[in-house]
Amino acid sequence: MPNKVRLGIIRLCFFFNAICSKVLDPVKLDELENEAAIILCQLEMYFPPAFFDIMVHLIVHLVREIKCCGPIYLWCMYSVERYMKILKGYTKNLHHPEASIVERYIAEEAIEFCSEYIEKAKLVGLPECRHDERVGGKGSRALHVLTPSVEDLQQAHLYVLNNSNEVFPYIHQHEGLVKKGNPKMSKNWILKKHCRSKASW
Repeated sequence: MPNKVRLGIIRLCFFFNAICSKVLDPVKLDELENEAAIILCQLEMYFPPAFFDIMVHLIVHLVREIKCCGPIYLWCMYSVERYMKILKGYTKNLHHPEASIVERYIAEEAIEFCSEYIEKAKLVGLPECRHDERVGGKGSRALHVLTPSVEDLQQAHLYVLNNSNEVFPYIHQHEGLVKKGNPKMSKNWILKKHCRSKASW
């Protein structure tokens, strides 16, 4: 999306985030009301007039409703309306929509209860799958505990030291100390000595 359109939508998201919070500062409600008007003006510049139905213009009145009725989470119907859409989807018989909704709702509740109940039951007559418990974090075979050797631990320690930004100044300092202590040695020897002794240093 173009930057100006994206900015308007992001401001609208921040506005809804502010008014839907459980704690509201009454002093900032006037600022939020002005912000809602500015956001709508921004959206009117970039979206066609068909976009602005009654629901979009209700944004202006939300802050006034908060002043009258209190925080939105105590009286808003958005979650109820969303769930009503799910219930309307249960309608299969248009002559008796309420009965159809009730029938489908009870069937769904029964299926959910049975699936939770059967989860705890053991299978009868079927072999147990070896991979089911592995997904949950338990292996079905013997547990293998690996104890790393001292060399592996030192190598892992060096790897962490070499890849930490906070340790870089100390690594350069240790390399300088090794060079000062052995001025006649080659670079390869100094590098090996530096790698062997920097972890303990």
